[in-house]
Amino acid sequence: MIYSDISEYLEYLYIERGLSQNTINAYEVDLKEFCDFLLKNYKIEENKDIKRQLISFFIKYLRDKNLKSSSIFRKIASIKGYFLYLTTNGKINENPTLSIDMPKLRRNLPNVLSFNEIEKMLKSKMTIMEKAIFEILYSSGLRVSELTNLKTTDIDYYSSILKCIGKGSKERIVPINKKAIVCIKKYLKEREFIVKKNKLTTKCLFLLPFGKPITRQYVYEFIHSIGKNIVDKNISPHTIRHSFATHLLENGADLRVVQELLGHSSISTTQLYTHISTKHLKDVYFSINNI
Repeated sequence: MIYSDISEYLEYLYIERGLSQNTINAYEVDLKEFCDFLLKNYKIEENKDIKRQLISFFIKYLRDKNLKSSSIFRKIASIKGYFLYLTTNGKINENPTLSIDMPKLRRNLPNVLSFNEIEKMLKSKMTIMEKAIFEILYSSGLRVSELTNLKTTDIDYYSSILKCIGKGSKERIVPINKKAIVCIKKYLKEREFIVKKNKLTTKCLFLLPFGKPITRQYVYEFIHSIGKNIVDKNISPHTIRHSFATHLLENGADLRVVQELLGHSSISTTQLYTHISTKHLKDVYFSINNI
């Protein structure tokens, strides 16, 4: 059965490849949608019966749903990875995805906040914990999943660095500024009260008042709310990460250093920020010269 092979594949990704649970969940959603489509429309229940044409039909189905190219790209990549696993392990003889082309992705420049907008948001009304979260996001450029997984033992206050676990369970060390450290230390007093009140032993750094660790959704919602209310922009925690990288480059940081700080496996991903930085310089030039 297809579904049992998918479960085995997901287990392989977790144990052998060391992928994060979030990544595995995304694979699971994509592959089950593909299998549900085959079962519902063509009564396909075995991997050996899946031919190239059926995959093409599925791609057409995705396009008819008006999905973004990036979403279709990810789903095709999930399917390709699955069939590579099946052929490599001798579960099927031929890989029907070999001649399937990946859709071309248009890489849009991410939204970036100016220094003044960041300052304006930092001066806005936030809880002690929210202020600490915002400061960490901007001073260290963490992904929201990396932030929510921080432990109290991950921060070295003496050396002004923190340890986080990024994509593929890769550990990296990034600097953290003094403002963020001051905010964290203030929050730790509040956290201590929460821990005692709820009789907790958790090492999770950020806790909600009733003792549960913060979620990605919580961070998204409060960052989005501040963005709307303070700078009237539709932003997310990733916008803060983009701003962190762009501001570093605008101030002369080396691209390779920014790559390390962001935890990008490929320099090509980081190079996207050079386009943002160049656009910023052109905007400043033309505004000054009135051209």
